[in-house]
Amino acid sequence: MIVPKYFYVIIGGGLAGLQLARQLSRDVFFKGKKIAVIDSDFSLPVKTWCFWEKGSGKWDELMTKSWKKGKFISSEDNIDLSLSPYNYKMINSAKYHQDLQKEIEQSGDIVFITDEIKEIDPVTMKAKGDKDTYSATHFFDSRVDPSYLESKKHNTIFQHFKGWEVETKEPVFNPDSFTMMDYRIKYPEATAFTYILPFTETKALVEYTFFTPFLTEDKVYDEMLQKYFQNILKTKDFEIKSTEAGVIPMTDFPFDKSNSRKITKIGTGGGWVKPSTGYSFKNTEKRIAKIIENIKSGKLPGENLINKKFRKYDAIFLDVLAQNNHKGEAIFSKFYTKNTPQDIFKYLDEETSVSEDIKIMLSLNNFDFVKSFFRKCL
Repeated sequence: MIVPKYFYVIIGGGLAGLQLARQLSRDVFFKGKKIAVIDSDFSLPVKTWCFWEKGSGKWDELMTKSWKKGKFISSEDNIDLSLSPYNYKMINSAKYHQDLQKEIEQSGDIVFITDEIKEIDPVTMKAKGDKDTYSATHFFDSRVDPSYLESKKHNTIFQHFKGWEVETKEPVFNPDSFTMMDYRIKYPEATAFTYILPFTETKALVEYTFFTPFLTEDKVYDEMLQKYFQNILKTKDFEIKSTEAGVIPMTDFPFDKSNSRKITKIGTGGGWVKPSTGYSFKNTEKRIAKIIENIKSGKLPGENLINKKFRKYDAIFLDVLAQNNHKGEAIFSKFYTKNTPQDIFKYLDEETSVSEDIKIMLSLNNFDFVKSFFRKCL
């Protein structure tokens, strides 16, 4: 049997796999190197990605909408968030996949293969799929190691949600301001909130989101969304145009420990989802830039992709939520009332100094963080 040979094989054609393939195709350093992107399903996903950044950025041509203002709402607080110089941006994943796949295909060096990879042999450097076996000098692997679910040393909180893209008869939304978190519709003993991305006064994506150690039934999201429209937005007159749902693991499990000379874990499977927030888009951009810098400098592709200091902070935060999930509203309320959006974004982007980190931590003023610090760091 002839085994197809590639310089690189990227396993997974999602957010990280496509972005890595595009950056490789754009860099003359990799010109002429045969690369394969392998996935079991290249159909266009129905989801949105959001992120913040200063001013204009490289993804603006794919942007659905952006906001310079936001809101945080709890039982006691209703805070207007002025984001400048940041913008909060939204991208439609279907357009992202469609545009990136088209550009990558036109490069001539990269092929898309529909197959499901079952295992990689790090000795022979062959990946076995359902349809074929593939050889490469290096594999970039986005598959998630399921053992994180069984780990006793690490915490996992699931960000799980369902959203309705709706159109109302009457104007009920402010298209100039998105809602980061609204805690007024509560789920018992859980961190759960409503998230709103408004497009016009009558059109928006409204999601009910959980940060919990457990998952729930689909009907629960629908019930909570119905309550939000009736009790908060005060309307029953709306049409659901589309829906989206998802489950994102927020975990301090060290996925990157599987990186080696021959295999680099990427995306969710590489621990690129920010454990304390579930955001991944800008983390992906930064880490792909680092991978390419590493390769061109003669380093291992997966070297120094994870900031250990901030991963410790994330581990403490996850431990607090895992042990005290009913306190999520109070914790996030302190986070947003005692810090500016600019300081929050800088911290979550892992760009703060130690003194700035301490200021953020002191603002939370919660003994549960002290207990979690001793559990996770000593």
